[in-house]
Amino acid sequence: MTLSRRDFLKLGALVSASAALTSCAPVYRKLAGGLPVIPWTALDAGDFLALNRLTFGPRVEERARFIEIGLQAWIEEQLDFETINDFDCGLLLNPFKTLKMEANELEGISNRLFDGYDRDSVPDELRRAALIRQLYSKRQLYEIMVEFWSDHFNIFIEKGNNFYLKTVDDREVIRKHALGNFRDLVWASAHSPAMLVYLDNQANEKSHPNENYARELMELHTLGVDGGYTQQDVMELARCLTGWNVKDHFWLGDFVFKEDLHDTGVKHVLGHLIQPSGQAEAEQVIELLVAHPATARFISTKLARRFIADDPPQDVIEKAAQTFLDTKGDIQSVLRVILFEGLPLAQPKYKRPANFVLSSLRMLNGETDAIAVNEHLLRMGQLYFNWPTPDGYPDFSEAWQGSLMPRWQFAFEFIRNEMPGTKHDLHSLLEVSSTGILQDDVDALACLLLGAPLERLLRDGLIDSVRGAGATEEETLQITAASLLASPAFQWR
Repeated sequence: MTLSRRDFLKLGALVSASAALTSCAPVYRKLAGGLPVIPWTALDAGDFLALNRLTFGPRVEERARFIEIGLQAWIEEQLDFETINDFDCGLLLNPFKTLKMEANELEGISNRLFDGYDRDSVPDELRRAALIRQLYSKRQLYEIMVEFWSDHFNIFIEKGNNFYLKTVDDREVIRKHALGNFRDLVWASAHSPAMLVYLDNQANEKSHPNENYARELMELHTLGVDGGYTQQDVMELARCLTGWNVKDHFWLGDFVFKEDLHDTGVKHVLGHLIQPSGQAEAEQVIELLVAHPATARFISTKLARRFIADDPPQDVIEKAAQTFLDTKGDIQSVLRVILFEGLPLAQPKYKRPANFVLSSLRMLNGETDAIAVNEHLLRMGQLYFNWPTPDGYPDFSEAWQGSLMPRWQFAFEFIRNEMPGTKHDLHSLLEVSSTGILQDDVDALACLLLGAPLERLLRDGLIDSVRGAGATEEETLQITAASLLASPAFQWR
């Protein structure tokens, strides 16, 4: 490259301003093989939006498959996620041995005896694994649902022993039930030591009840803040949950019911009499909560907001809620209603940082070991499992429309291959689609990243500006790619 870094950034800024209109362990990477490189075409605006909503940014082969079979069949294929061969992604996760460990094993490898605990290694592997799955997995809709439930049942990994308990929660709660049944998901979360620690239920004893988990179980996990429960219901549910605890000696980190800490009196929750029955009391309430009409509406609203719009259509929410009740919380059935009936009405949503980073990587066949990329996510405010409050990372566009500078820095470092352990394959992608004419190649890039080419006069003006500054054709394409990633248009999905 003949341009200096300063020149590259200056020219990129120029192009971005105009575009506003609109490794892992190397052995496993080699075993997994290269990413597909095939030509692509422009997509209908609705199809491009749908694919961006159903993936972390469509790869070229996903665009081709979508065009081949259509939206409905593509969704059905993704919902049947266990039939999708994801062997290559599994290979890339092989170096992360902690993902399959039990809590006592994770505690053991973190414990440095007289030097305290290593609180970084286990969370770092979980964070890298999350990014690698979202980047490489062919089960994109499944991974999006994993992200959705990770927000819904948010756990701050830095609190207490969650630096190792969250790995078990991620595997046994979120990933196991992400496209299964909502009742099973809540049930697993309620018995998850990571959740009990995060929301202080290990301190919930008959002598001094702690209402934190009981409140969030109703307000954030099931009924919603307007779900019709009272403060008295929260207090009574907290009494039911006394004694739900975490083992701190043998089988450390497992769930345990401590009968001696449990309030054995009669309780009343949501108008129901709860007779004394130990651990089964709270489990009886969980069954009531997951079958409640307010829960059906709350979950359907959140799903519609994630996939359709910040303010999703009420008729779609109502149909999804009724399906939730009819199927007793079958997540796939609810998703079919939201996606089939809601996607044609979808409105643009501002990309959260993870969406921005992953769509940049996926659309340009980026490869990464996830270390440096996670540092960028930290700067952008969305490091995985790092949201301290139980409401999870915001899902409204307004929450993320702050400074673009960290996104600019990521875009230019990525395109210049300056990020350690991370690289793109722009050259190979353009090689299969290039006509040898610079204008056509710029159109192809815009189609890939924005869904459609730039207007001809604008495109030609941009090319003239960059070439006039001394850039070669290859540099012009790199500057264009970086600038499109940094442009306001690319921030929306």
